[in-house]
Parts: sequence; structure tokens; C-alpha cells
Amino acid sequence: MPRLPEMDSQTIPHPESLRAAMVDTLVRDFAALKMPLSREVVDAFAAVPRHLLLPDVPLERAYAYDAVVTKRAENGAAMSSVSAPQIIAMMLMLLDLKPGHRVLEVGSGGYNALLMRELVGPDGRVTTIDIDADVTDRAKRGLAAAGVADVNVLTGDGGLGAREFAPFDRIVVTVGAPDIATQWNDQLAEGGRIVAPLDLRGLTRAVAFEREGGHLTSRGYGVCGFVPMQGAGAYAKRLILLHDEDVALRVDDDMSVDAASLRKALLEPRVERWTGVTVGAMEPFDELDLWLASAASGFCLLTADREAVDQGLVSPSWRLGTPVLVDGDSFAYRARARPVDPEETVYEFGVYGHGPAAERVADALAEHIRAWDRDHRSGPGARIEAYPVGTADTDLPAGRVIDKRNTRVTISWP
Repeated sequence: MPRLPEMDSQTIPHPESLRAAMVDTLVRDFAALKMPLSREVVDAFAAVPRHLLLPDVPLERAYAYDAVVTKRAENGAAMSSVSAPQIIAMMLMLLDLKPGHRVLEVGSGGYNALLMRELVGPDGRVTTIDIDADVTDRAKRGLAAAGVADVNVLTGDGGLGAREFAPFDRIVVTVGAPDIATQWNDQLAEGGRIVAPLDLRGLTRAVAFEREGGHLTSRGYGVCGFVPMQGAGAYAKRLILLHDEDVALRVDDDMSVDAASLRKALLEPRVERWTGVTVGAMEPFDELDLWLASAASGFCLLTADREAVDQGLVSPSWRLGTPVLVDGDSFAYRARARPVDPEETVYEFGVYGHGPAAERVADALAEHIRAWDRDHRSGPGARIEAYPVGTADTDLPAGRVIDKRNTRVTISWP
């Protein structure tokens, strides 16, 4: 996504002009992705003064086209933030708010609550909850500065919902969620919708769920990233270090990994496989990641610091989370794509494999990439469903099953 133009040093920034520029960029980018925003969502962004919810941030930064961290832990990790405008807009579109809706937001900050209040109107009601009193205090101050007194701001564990204001027509979760909390489902009104950034084998997708029979079915999803949930729903991914702290695998708790063998494999010469599958320089391919997560049994994600990449230890397609296929003492990951035309506008997907079975594992990952290109690249996307824990395998649809604390999540490809 492009950045907003920098202000001339002699120019005094004006919030209305900065906000208008942010909205223009937002509209243009969604149009380029063939995902036009509704008039209602655009008008809400144009009306809401984002800078009032970020009083300690320079005005230009408040309207920058990315997230703004508002609180960090002692180790520097983000604990709370105001999300990037494009992520908020995508989730608002998934939420499909209507005038009069009652909405619960899990994970506060104030800005999103103010946008939602604009969308539900005077007959609707927004409740926002966060476990951190610093966050809710800041949200209260920001809402007061904006002249808004009718948003319910609660301090508490959002994983438990807000039963005193239920039922809700819409529930939106703005922190990383490992699962769909039972309380959210219980507090959802008939015909309601939950939008939550669900962890899917290490990938995060904001999924819009509606009830269908006795389970939840997706009505759309989008790529996103959020600070992790705290409280009863907190979780942490296992990190398997392959080379000091330079290269690691992020794996699910139930995944068996022979870490010692994989560390040894990384230092062995790699094999290469190029798939013949290409992508445009600016073309998103997040659907490929989701396909690999659902198709490959040994799926996890590789992370690497810049030094490891610069030294040639690994060459992943994305340093912070490249798809990997692990098989015993060997693994293969998606390589940094290579240009196939002089102008470098088209790139080919490749695979690097390590370990005794490197060729076999690399071939398997390459074939998964070709299968996505052949069978799903131009399709309707994945169908993501959440069934109650205890649902028998025979009652689940064909596809990948991800067992969680409260649900059995399935990913299938119509």
C-alpha cells in the first residue's frame, strides 16, 4: 500500500486535509484490488477524527496509512494499537453494519468504535471491551474529545463477551484470536455475524461467520494481523529455532517436529524446484498461502531475520512467515520468487528443500503450488467453517480440519 505524501516542512498540517488524503488513498487502493468500499464506510472514514483517538501522536502520523502502536510491553512487543485504515475498512466491509445494529467490539482503542457508531446511527449501540485499563481509559478520553457519550466502554476479558448488553447483531474481534469463544457465539443474535482474526495454522484471516444449522460458516475473509489476545483466550505459537535466533519455524502445538534433524538439514546444500507458476509484481497471492495451509499436512511458517537472508542462509518469499512443508528430518519452503521477464513485472514461484529427503519434499510443495494455480487460483476461494468441539469426523466436510479449544475449524475449497 502506498504512503501518504509527506508534508512540506513549511506546511502546517490540517486534520481535515490529512483525513481527506487518507480516505482518497483508501478508496483508490480498494478500487485497484477490485474491492470497492461502500459509500457508508467511506463516509464514516471521512467523518471520524482519527487524531482525537491518538492525542499523543503527531498529526501526520495519526493519519498515516499504517497501524499506530499505542502501548508496548517491556520487551518492545506491541500490546495495543490503532489498526491500519485498510485493515479497518476491510473488516467493516465484512461486518456489514446496518443502522440500528447492536455491536460488540473485542479489543478496544476508540477509533473503530467511533467508525462503527457512525455506521449504526442513533438507533444502534456500540459496546467496546478491552482487558487493559490503560487502553479503555484512552478510548474513553478519545471518545469524549470527539463529543461521543453513547458508546459503552468496558474494562474486562473480551473473550467472555459482554452479556449485560447482549444479544449482539454483530461481534467484531480486533485482537488475534486463536478460536471463536463460546461466549461470542452464545451472545450473537439470530441472523447475526461474527468477524474475527482467526489463527489458521499460523496464518491470520479475518473471517466473517454466520450461523448455518448448528455451526458457523464463512461469508468472506481477508488478510490481517493483530496484537495477540490476552486473558482466557490467550495463546502463543511454538517457535522452533533452526539457527540461533536467526531462522525459526512457527508451528502449531500439536505438530511433531524433529528440531535437531531440521537444524542439521538447514546447513546442508539445498535443492531447487521452479514451478512454472507465475505472479505479477503487484499481484497478491495470499490465497496460495491459505491453500498450502489447508493442503499440506506438515505445514508451518518460516521466519528469518535480515542478516540470515543477506548471508544466504535462507531465501524465503517473506521473512516474517513463509510457507514450509516439514516431513521428518527434511523440509522445503517457498523461495523468493525470481523474475522471468526483463522488466521484472512477472515472477515465478520456486521451492528450496533441505535434508535427506529434500528432493521429495520440495517436489511435494511445488506440486501443491501447481495444484492451487490449476484448480483454485480463479475459484471462489476457501470455505471456512467452525463446528462445535465433539463434532464427529463423519459430520465434517471434506478438507483440512484444525482442532481448537472450542471449535473444530474446517477449510475446504469448492
